[in-house]
Amino acid sequence: MIKSFNEDKPYDHLVQEQIVGDELRIGISRRAKPAAANVMEISGIIIELSRDQGLEEIMKLHRFALGALGLIILFVASVSLKSEGAPNASRENLLYVAVPGIRNYVEYGGIGILVYDINNDHRLVKRIPTFNIKQGQAPEPIKGICASARTGRLYLTTTKRMVCLDLAGEKIIWDQTYEGGCDRMAITPDGKLIYLPSFEGRHWHVVDGATGEIITRIEIYSGAHNTIVGLEGKRAYLAGLKSPLLRVVDTQTQQVIKTVGPFSNVIRPFTINGRQSLVFVNINDLLGFEVGDLNTGEKLYRVEVSGYEKGPVKRHGCPSHGIGLTPDEKELWLTDAANSSLHIFDATVMPPKQVTSVKLRDQPGWVTFSLDGRYAYPSTGEVIDVRTKRIVAALADESGKPVQSEKMVEVVWAGGKVVSAGDQFGLGRKQ
Repeated sequence: MIKSFNEDKPYDHLVQEQIVGDELRIGISRRAKPAAANVMEISGIIIELSRDQGLEEIMKLHRFALGALGLIILFVASVSLKSEGAPNASRENLLYVAVPGIRNYVEYGGIGILVYDINNDHRLVKRIPTFNIKQGQAPEPIKGICASARTGRLYLTTTKRMVCLDLAGEKIIWDQTYEGGCDRMAITPDGKLIYLPSFEGRHWHVVDGATGEIITRIEIYSGAHNTIVGLEGKRAYLAGLKSPLLRVVDTQTQQVIKTVGPFSNVIRPFTINGRQSLVFVNINDLLGFEVGDLNTGEKLYRVEVSGYEKGPVKRHGCPSHGIGLTPDEKELWLTDAANSSLHIFDATVMPPKQVTSVKLRDQPGWVTFSLDGRYAYPSTGEVIDVRTKRIVAALADESGKPVQSEKMVEVVWAGGKVVSAGDQFGLGRKQ
């Protein structure tokens, strides 16, 4: 569209030009009139023309203005692309750390849920109360944590109970006890089903995520302990600390449809890749891990840590109790209790290849990651930059005392609502 800035006199020359999506306004005249009457504006770029400028000079200015407009568009696009990779100011990435998360040791953070701002140097934001402990009563150790973005709820288990917390209101909705106690559970992505192991017992309960009521029971007699649900929610993976076999359950029928293994010893912590084709397991008496094929059910590899020796451990009774894949599945991180270390492996090759290690302040018994893969969280409380392998922060309570926990999960907020939730296990997320 062409608009004249000189409404009182006709122009001798008018450059007919049109820019799709933008308005081009050109006023041109050779007649004697104020210079301000001759103005060219393209998307906010204003060029004042002298009254004696010829058409050729004006066209040069026109081309210059178009070039400047192009540079502005490129600049705006560049800023926009850069902003996509930066943390979104309207989103909050919060780390929910349940304590006591190292047995029932209150010296590592007390009792409750400590909430840390991931995008603000993991600053402590608040403490959410959980259990009221009577005088002389021993606190219950937290055994597991999970959250649902779909329902905005967070769940905790102790050896005796499971509680459901509304994340927005920060209030407990229900508190249920279950036959055989509770251990480290997992939830389906839609928040409808929770696979709840008994405390090292013979069964898993399948629980309604809304009410806490038992839907059915899966009997395995394996020393029920650790549980993962695949990212698409169709398979649950059940591992007992008295069995070398991993059971795979169909979440529609609640039937065991496959076993993986046997591995060389009983299964401790484990993780899976996003495509659910591989499982990586800690086992008793191994400083390292084994790899299984989730499609064929076969054990594929045994990987031992080189350059380090097994030694006495404070907890769990096995050299490596904690294993996780970075979300992009490029690396596998492994705990080493006796040497207070994390060992990092290149997971782009099979079997994974040991590449480096990170020294920690205490013996680790778990490791997980932020959803974006920027940070690793060992149970010892350090925050590690995954790219540089450097410790960049350490979790602390209100008085600055070190916090440790094997039970933590990331929750992402936007517009006052939960939009995403991580996992207590370091799961691969490559689809």
